[in-house]
Amino acid sequence: MTKHLILILVGKRKDSALKVQQILTEWGCMIKTRLGVHDGVLEDCSDFGLMVLEVVGDKNNIEEVARKLNLLPGVEAKYVSLTLSE
Repeated sequence: MTKHLILILVGKRKDSALKVQQILTEWGCMIKTRLGVHDGVLEDCSDFGLMVLEVVGDKNNIEEVARKLNLLPGVEAKYVSLTLSE
């Protein structure tokens, strides 16, 4: 069994969030699971965030999503493939 993930660290969320969202929407059909985490709430909302995406589809497309995200200032994305031996 293999799982494909994209891990995204977003700095300056208020500046980057819209562009990140646009890229994820463009490739939305390949996103199976999406988890977003940031520290703080209400008046103490953090400007940094972490997103974990479980993605499906062609490896080249997955790598392209990570590449596009990495072009954004203050965004770091990593493609991770995990395989469990049967």
